[in-house]
Amino acid sequence: MGHVSIATLNRPQVLNALDSILRADLLSWLGTCANDDEIRVLVITGAGRGFCSGADVSTEAIGTDVATQADLLDDLEGAGSRALAFDAVDKPIVAAINGVAAGSGMSLALSCDLRVGDAKARFRTAFSERALSPDSAMSYHLPRILGYSRAADLIMTSRDVNAEEAYRLGLLDRLTDERSALDEALDVAARIASLPPIAIRASKRVLKRNATAAIYDALANETMALDRAKRAEADRAEAVASFRERRPGVYLGR
Repeated sequence: MGHVSIATLNRPQVLNALDSILRADLLSWLGTCANDDEIRVLVITGAGRGFCSGADVSTEAIGTDVATQADLLDDLEGAGSRALAFDAVDKPIVAAINGVAAGSGMSLALSCDLRVGDAKARFRTAFSERALSPDSAMSYHLPRILGYSRAADLIMTSRDVNAEEAYRLGLLDRLTDERSALDEALDVAARIASLPPIAIRASKRVLKRNATAAIYDALANETMALDRAKRAEADRAEAVASFRERRPGVYLGR
């Protein structure tokens, strides 16, 4: 699909639980997309009937996941570093939630900029019932999306959240009844990809930077982002021309 890259978590027999190979593949995909100017939007979904059920505890329990030297030296112990890899991508990332998103699978969904779901979407924090506290930046993203007390509710009770409640709370940004989550997510991605890419990337950067900024710093960040967007002079000219001619713009990222 033009300018949109799709990653499908493809371990349906275990509801796409994350093992070392799948984690490495996901990080490799992120890196490729971040460095390819032809890719403007990233979409993540799951194969089969789940999005991602979290870490594959079966491989952890029997020790089949082999740690690299980089893993052993990682100050953030893997999960944190993977969350930072998502945070470092300044292109929009859309999650198509087609089933359960639990534990670090829910954290993965929260690391995306937008979450689109269908009636089968379901969320569960899961960590507390496994005698763990959240990882993979769940404790960072969830309060920012829902507010502190709602985040505390989901983390401390580890209860299921169905698609309708997820949409009402703000875990889902779009909820589709008649189409699959992936079809809806691809439409969202195509819409974003049709717009000037430098403006979109500058917008994501300033949104992220201003999430915790004081107002003066936020305004300074906006000024800097505007300056970056204006550097794409051809796209700015095309935006004006397409508006005057009442036609869709064709943007090249320059």
